[in-house]
Amino acid sequence: MEKSKKALPIMLATALATTPFVIAPQSASAITDISIDPDDDEEGADSKYTIDFTIEKALDSGDKIYITFPKGFDVDSSMDEDDIDADFEVKSVSVSGREITIKVDEELSKGSDLRIKITDGITNPDKKGTYSIDISTSAESEESEDVKITSGSSSSKGSSDDYSVDIDDKTEKKETEYEIGPIKLKDKLTKGDYITVTFPSSDMLPSKISKDDIDINEYTPDSVSVSGKKVEIKVPSKADGKKELTLKFYKSARITNPSAGDKYTIDVKWDGTTYTSKKFDIKKSGSSSSSSTASDFTVSLSDSSAGARTSFSFEADFGKTELKADSDVIIEFPSSGMIPGYLNPDDFKINGKTPKRVGFAGNSIALTAPSNFSSSKNVKVDIDYNAWITNPKAAGDYTLKMTVDGKTATSKTFRINGAGAVTPTPTPTPTPTTPGTTAPANNSTATITLTNTAVGKQTGVNIAVKAFGAPLVKQRDFIEVVFPVGYKVPAYIAPASVSVNGVAASFVAVRGQNVLVYPAQDIAAGTGANIVIGAAANIVNPAAKNTYTINVFSSEEKGLLFGRAVGVGVPQPAQPAQPAPQQPQQPQQPQQPQTAVPANAALFKVNNKSFTLHGKVYPLQEAPYLANGNTTMVPAQFFKEAMALTTQWNNQTVAIIKGRTVVRFTVDSNKAYVGSQEFTLPAPVALKNGMPMVPIRFVTDNLGYKVGWDAKTSSVFVYQ
Repeated sequence: MEKSKKALPIMLATALATTPFVIAPQSASAITDISIDPDDDEEGADSKYTIDFTIEKALDSGDKIYITFPKGFDVDSSMDEDDIDADFEVKSVSVSGREITIKVDEELSKGSDLRIKITDGITNPDKKGTYSIDISTSAESEESEDVKITSGSSSSKGSSDDYSVDIDDKTEKKETEYEIGPIKLKDKLTKGDYITVTFPSSDMLPSKISKDDIDINEYTPDSVSVSGKKVEIKVPSKADGKKELTLKFYKSARITNPSAGDKYTIDVKWDGTTYTSKKFDIKKSGSSSSSSTASDFTVSLSDSSAGARTSFSFEADFGKTELKADSDVIIEFPSSGMIPGYLNPDDFKINGKTPKRVGFAGNSIALTAPSNFSSSKNVKVDIDYNAWITNPKAAGDYTLKMTVDGKTATSKTFRINGAGAVTPTPTPTPTPTTPGTTAPANNSTATITLTNTAVGKQTGVNIAVKAFGAPLVKQRDFIEVVFPVGYKVPAYIAPASVSVNGVAASFVAVRGQNVLVYPAQDIAAGTGANIVIGAAANIVNPAAKNTYTINVFSSEEKGLLFGRAVGVGVPQPAQPAQPAPQQPQQPQQPQQPQTAVPANAALFKVNNKSFTLHGKVYPLQEAPYLANGNTTMVPAQFFKEAMALTTQWNNQTVAIIKGRTVVRFTVDSNKAYVGSQEFTLPAPVALKNGMPMVPIRFVTDNLGYKVGWDAKTSSVFVYQ
């Protein structure tokens, strides 16, 4: 809004110039037309408040609006800008006692009608009655408006028809999203206590539900357990003290609708009181109210070659159906082989916004719209090249499907061509390798050198690979260079800064400490390559003098190609021959005690909730311990924070990722997988206070790390 500015009349200006200056009383003007509307007027209820009023004096940017609640109200002192929804720009929000101060971040003209919604942080008095709420501004004096707080005695709390159940897709036997509430509670939520949700049938529930698949008042619960048709949910600290409850079960919770033809309710039990929902119905599959088809849409790819990694962009119009905040858009791909084992929300966009979460099952990916998403019938999805989605491996015509709120849109066909890369020249190998395997290559004389060995300085890296065991196809396959903790690797490296055999790389990706180099030419099996990462790539040496090991992998080979120690601030060490790549192996007994602890090693002690890295101590959620007397178990957190490995976990599974090698575990199981190969663990993965505990040697042996013992500190140390 534009602030109105008018010149003073000449006579008035003259009078002011000749009249002794006095302070005009602020009460000369006051705000008008105040309306205050609570969304819950019951005593003791947590309520949202909508306040409308008109200002009779203009406000400048930086001026303030004051809202003062009377005695009896509880105003949360931690209230901030996220709890205020106004029709003008808000610069800051603060609370002193029961007074809320809102600093304006734009000019507001005289006569402006303003609306302020307080979305959280106000609790009504415990006694019914009429209360006056005061409104004032920096320019205008205080005015009041009354609100009536009523008794909750006539409420239907604890009875039926209490709250709604919102189901994303009401088709029978469908896995879908459930939103339950809001429920007006008799008693406030208490952190650490349990809410019990009873569904119509145990057939609707999976055996386990991850806490990441449920929200309590938009917060993640502390724990979740399933027993029959009941789900027990532990209240987190952030939901403590609330008297209103909304539960959201995301589609990834795998709740399945019951059969059609009946009316259903859901019970929620809290603090001895059971709250029963309004009745809801389920539709038969294929009925007119079930999923329908939206208009065709076009799919754009950055690379249409068979099997190639590519970006995707597509947009569909769903007519009267809208994608809403916190709801899912489901994308169905031609095959599950197109989807990698790890997805990052940052690699996806829905109408230009990063999704709240990304999940996948089979050939489908579910993107959850963020909480600040504006409802829209037009849904545009952009999938970045770094998401690692690949084209079908066979040439042909394909389609994608997008589903929003049960309505499905199918794309126009898009063509996948034969592989664009020239087939690599066959190597003179006596016996061809079977698909999915590689011929061992000898890299005993391979080298890695730095162009600058000074501590904390920018350096180039020269890598001489003597032989690859499998061919690399240009623009599709990659060479992965893994820098140890201590090196600073930028988030982006320009392809022109890296060359393979003298030719600039086709593409360079960075994932944490890992640099993925995509050559612009084919590399045949049995041949080598010289990779030069120039100083312009802005890779910086560690700040501590020591020797550090840099490892090299190939996207097409299992295990380590080779690793070499480089000196930073010390003479360049000799580079000994490394053993040929090995297949994933079973865990072994700990190595013999060592006295020298590498500078980049992470150290921990059994039964101690911390680890040490570069001389600093960091906390662990759970302490490592010995299982069966000889198997060291560490929290999944250790692999992420101490070893800088991509690590995902919940109450059911753990995935630890390095390059293209994925090690997977299941809680309460002694089976593990390296890729698709199954192994038996010396002790099953255990869950301790929501943290999976994993046998460390199985991970280190299969991802190229070493484990040692420091007798001086009685610590286990892990390093590359």
